[in-house]
Amino acid sequence: MFTQAILTVMVSDMKRAIAFYVDTLGFTKQAVYGDEWADVELPGLKLGLHPGGKVRERDRHYSIGFRVDDLDAATAALAAKGVAFQPTRQDRGSRIANFTDPDGNPMYLIELKWG
Repeated sequence: MFTQAILTVMVSDMKRAIAFYVDTLGFTKQAVYGDEWADVELPGLKLGLHPGGKVRERDRHYSIGFRVDDLDAATAALAAKGVAFQPTRQDRGSRIANFTDPDGNPMYLIELKWG
C-alpha cells in the first residue's frame, strides 16, 4: 500500500532551505521542481521542502531529531557552519542539543547513553 514516507517541511525561501539541509546538515539533494518542491534525504529519512511561508510557533507539532554518536563533535561541526544551539540538556540516558532551521522549524541532535 505505502511505498515511502516523506516529512514535508514548510519553508519561506527554497534556495536558503536547500542550502541549509544540503550544505549545512549534509542531506543529499534529490529532485528539485523549481521553487515548488525539493526532495532531500539522509539514510532513513526523506524530507520534502515546500514553500509555505514562515510557520507560527503555535502551529508546530513536530521536531526532527538526528541521532549522533558524539554530540560534542556534531554540534561543533554544525556550529562551525553557523548553526546556533540551545544549551545541551542531559538526563540519565541521553544528551540533547536543540536548534532550528532558517525558518524556525525545530530540530535536535541526540546522543544516547543507554546500554
